Amino acid sequence: MDRSLFSLPEGSVGVVRAVGLERDARRRLMDLGFTAGARVTSLFSAPAGDPRAYMVRGAVIALRRQDAAAVTVAGV
Repeated sequence: MDRSLFSLPEGSVGVVRAVGLERDARRRLMDLGFTAGARVTSLFSAPAGDPRAYMVRGAVIALRRQDAAAVTVAGV
């Protein structure tokens, strides 16, 4: 079942299906490793809930809600 990266529960793993952002923002996320087929683990969120930390391709990346919501993942 596909869902947004932001809705992936902490500790869960997903596989990136698509990045639904426009040009520069999309390229930035893809440069960070959010490409189709990449495994992403939702690690933890800030005390206020935003941003959240994700592990992708061995790196820990913090994304704001609006950016993470634009990434579509499938649960593993």
